[in-house]
Amino acid sequence: MINLVNDTIDANDIDSLVEWIKTNPRLTKGEQTLNFERAWSEFLGVKHSVYVNSGSSANLGIISAIKQSVNLRNDKVVVPAVSWSTTVAPVMQCGFHPILCDCNLQNLGVDTKHLESIFKEQSPSILVIVHVLGFPCDMKEIMNLCEEYDVILIEDSCESVGTLYDGKMTGAFGLCSSFSFYYGHHMSTIEGGMICTNDDALAHVIRSIRRHGWDKDLPDNVQNELRQENDIDDFRSLYTFYWQGYNLRSTDLQAKIGLSQLSKINSTIEIRKDNFKLYQKLIRNSFWKPDVGSDISNMAYPIITPHKDDLVSKLQKNNIECRPLVCGSIGRQPFWIREYGECRLANADTVHDFGLYIPNHHGLSEQDIEKITDIVNEVTDE
Repeated sequence: MINLVNDTIDANDIDSLVEWIKTNPRLTKGEQTLNFERAWSEFLGVKHSVYVNSGSSANLGIISAIKQSVNLRNDKVVVPAVSWSTTVAPVMQCGFHPILCDCNLQNLGVDTKHLESIFKEQSPSILVIVHVLGFPCDMKEIMNLCEEYDVILIEDSCESVGTLYDGKMTGAFGLCSSFSFYYGHHMSTIEGGMICTNDDALAHVIRSIRRHGWDKDLPDNVQNELRQENDIDDFRSLYTFYWQGYNLRSTDLQAKIGLSQLSKINSTIEIRKDNFKLYQKLIRNSFWKPDVGSDISNMAYPIITPHKDDLVSKLQKNNIECRPLVCGSIGRQPFWIREYGECRLANADTVHDFGLYIPNHHGLSEQDIEKITDIVNEVTDE
């Protein structure tokens, strides 16, 4: 069986964790969480990282924090049609009005021509992008458009750990970014996610929202300011909530795993990059191939073909796991249709109807990739 994903947590990670647990440490959020957050900030090249219990929670924390603390001109948020349910759902849950942007068929990110037309016609406050399967969006164009039309940029980088754009990590461009450490991603903390930002004030709000909305994770000077502004004494401050919060915390146990995983992330990234290069070299598929360069920290390799059903059947018969190409089009998902009606977008519909993805992970051998690509070429060349 060639699995779609492979766990990045190995025996060394487990042994290290067990030895640490024997010291009787605090297992809930504590010192290891702070260490992991600092290490991740250094890896990504940002000022603030806030560890949460999933990539989905990271997206929710970002959207909620901006909703509550940033002065926005309206409630319009552009979201990518090709993305993930919990990239878009927090926008809806926090009372924003989402506007779907079609993808392009080079890197599967937002189509900048469609995006500019939305900016001109709708004047949204926020843009959320996704670096789909590790392919960087057209960041130069997107950044220029966001600056020209005064739009806040949020990056969902859950699938793109280690991908560079012009020498800069994806997830380090926008006001905020999210990452996922779920099983099968570039690294795992069993469950977990990270919120990143260079904005001091927003980082304070995010830390508060992560922990019910109170001030316990904030610096002393920020705590004092909040208490003075709201006339809160020391005793009352123990249960005073400044923001509409959640419990998005993870644990020190998982943060300890994260530190161990981070120590080997660069080698994992290089394997994924090499696998992607081999796929690009071997797969023919005249109908479509990603046009994204070669230095890609790819999470899974996408296929778009009118022979999708035949290919899925052949892969499954040969014990090779595959999946639909993420959500396909969000505009054709039941949760979207129930609220807004079906939304048809040409390129996203192509992904929805003809897209799938195949394995890319550190456990694949060159022979595995050759076996997979032989089947892909056999079916897609018909």
